[in-house]
Amino acid sequence: MKLMVFVFIILPCFLVAQTKWQNVDSLYQPLPSGFHVFYSNDPLDSKPFIAYYVVANLKDKSINYTTQIAAGKRYTPNEYYQKYAHPLLVMNATFFEFIHNQNLNVVVKDGKMEAYNRSIEGRGKDTFTYRHPFSSAIGITKNRKADIAWIFTDSTRAFPYASQRPINAFKDSNRVANLRSAQQAASLKEWKVQTAVGGGPVLLQKGEIKITNNEELRFSRNGIEDKHPRTAMGYTKDNKLIMLVIQGRFPGKAEGATLLQEAKIFKDLGCIEALNLDGGGSSCLLINGKQTITPSDKEGQRPIPAIFMIESANKLL
Repeated sequence: MKLMVFVFIILPCFLVAQTKWQNVDSLYQPLPSGFHVFYSNDPLDSKPFIAYYVVANLKDKSINYTTQIAAGKRYTPNEYYQKYAHPLLVMNATFFEFIHNQNLNVVVKDGKMEAYNRSIEGRGKDTFTYRHPFSSAIGITKNRKADIAWIFTDSTRAFPYASQRPINAFKDSNRVANLRSAQQAASLKEWKVQTAVGGGPVLLQKGEIKITNNEELRFSRNGIEDKHPRTAMGYTKDNKLIMLVIQGRFPGKAEGATLLQEAKIFKDLGCIEALNLDGGGSSCLLINGKQTITPSDKEGQRPIPAIFMIESANKLL
């Protein structure tokens, strides 16, 4: 993938109308009291649009936030749903590569790293160099607080290391960067979260749209400006977690969204931080096993190596 550098994206004046949402809880029962589902087919900047978002109370102990990885395999969201005792919510999360079915971003389950950020191999005259971006992730702590940060992972360490501000990638000749190199590039602290999934770029910081594609080296210019299916997560000041999926690649019916449009939706929903996750053909969200958006792959749900999951605590007893 060709990587290019960009300036911060500034909100253009034409992105002013808020998306209209309707509550569709009745379609996905039974649901916990603090868990709600919303749907929109209201045009987005005059273009056909379909999206769903879920809002869940992070402090509600009747539900549990967790992850699952397929350990070198890939399963469809529906297969995860069947395999893991019918969780309340299943959603795709990390970017991944198809050859070895490896996640390209951090995944944390029960406080333990199950997958790690991956470096980017150089090309051409830089063939023997590697770029080490601080890819972003969303995590939930033991006391059920959400946080979005820029992460460095080291497989020899128990925890990811995080920065609360975006950091430029650094380059060297090591395929796998060590923590000492990362600490020289940035001031990092242990990120002690119980649950986390990575993606990128960050969409919102302190309630304002600031898309950190420059630092994370996630997309080329077309990836920034083109419309695609999207999956993303954010959280509000009052401890509400918001999970968003946007249907796309259906001309005349659901054309997807740009990263900027996606960021604007989270801002309108009152989030203080928000993070883009893997999108395109991977975008999928199940609630009680029922599909929300229609995946864009002609085969249907794409097999993926990791998911974000919400379980009912009653099922865990």
